[in-house]
Amino acid sequence: MPDSPRLDTEADALGFGTRAVHAGQEPDPSTGSIMTPVHLTSTFVQEAPDVHQGYDYARVANPTRTALEQNLASLEGAAHGIAFASGVAGIDAILRRLRPGDHVVSTSDLYGGTYRLMRQIHEPMGVDFTFVDLHSTEALAEAITDATKLVWIETPTNPLLRVYDIEALADVAHEKGVDVAVDNTFASPYLQRPLSLGADLVLHSTTKYLGGHSDVVGGAVMTSDDGWNEHLRFQIKSVGAAPGPMDCFLLLRSTKTLHLRMERHCSNARAVADFLRGHDKVARVLYPGFEDHPGHETAARQMDGFGGMVSLVLEDDALETAVRFMQSTELFALAESLGGVESLVSHPASMTHGSIPADVRRAAGLPDSLVRLSVGVEDEADLVADLDRALAAV
Repeated sequence: MPDSPRLDTEADALGFGTRAVHAGQEPDPSTGSIMTPVHLTSTFVQEAPDVHQGYDYARVANPTRTALEQNLASLEGAAHGIAFASGVAGIDAILRRLRPGDHVVSTSDLYGGTYRLMRQIHEPMGVDFTFVDLHSTEALAEAITDATKLVWIETPTNPLLRVYDIEALADVAHEKGVDVAVDNTFASPYLQRPLSLGADLVLHSTTKYLGGHSDVVGGAVMTSDDGWNEHLRFQIKSVGAAPGPMDCFLLLRSTKTLHLRMERHCSNARAVADFLRGHDKVARVLYPGFEDHPGHETAARQMDGFGGMVSLVLEDDALETAVRFMQSTELFALAESLGGVESLVSHPASMTHGSIPADVRRAAGLPDSLVRLSVGVEDEADLVADLDRALAAV
């Protein structure tokens, strides 16, 4: 099947926005359609047994999916892009390379679905997991054993917005012969490109910023390692976590405006964070754009912006107050997920991180009253006014 190569040298010199619009896509040769066709087919006619045009069965590959994979690979500066039916399907495919007795080191603050997949699916099959504070390279070095095969980094983290130094952590891992995977969902490739910082794999829930319109579920893994690419494509073929062609088309439509949307997400999030920090009913605002944020210096160095996510704890640090606040917003819809053009508010302890035991959540620094905001692309003044009204109700 056609792989997902990087653009040629001349195209590599093109800017991010240009590649977002064009990478992996050419006008359809049969019609001139400027948009990639949606190839709604389960199989492909062959000239002779195993003699075909690069495609034989749609679980293995589909031309619409190939265009998406080439596009995402270009945005992350990777040799290979592998699209999945969801972000957790991509994580699962990575972890399936491990065998009983293998060991993974991960951050203690990460998405609840990742934690659930590690602890409830792969740990019972014999893979060991250690969760540490990855602010410390010493902590990572101490956690790595002879059995460690992978370091899993999420940065910025969900929902505490901690920022970890990818390059420093990758150096420690590689010195010990351990591969590094980075969940780059919160940043998007527009703000952060982990492969250029030493990571071996980068994972996205494409449902979030890459999709950006709350209308598609998907995932993707990008890598320049041929061995990982072979493993991941084997997983797609054998396990079947393949995205449908319409989902791939929607994602291709969305990446064309990623750079534009991320600029607005970032500017709106800054305005929201500044407003909340100055409000007397807000005790704490978590946002890496603040100079006193513990990860601000790292974020300023390895990211091209501080993202569209903001978390907060109210002055009245009670769960009931936080719920009343979330139920009082109008533009910020109370819902799961993030990264869409619409602003969302959520309660991680009972929603996205509900699968993590309460004592583990609290030990990692996630209070039950924390509220997470995914700041959309609406008008800044309207978002601030919406939050002001909701705070007045608590």
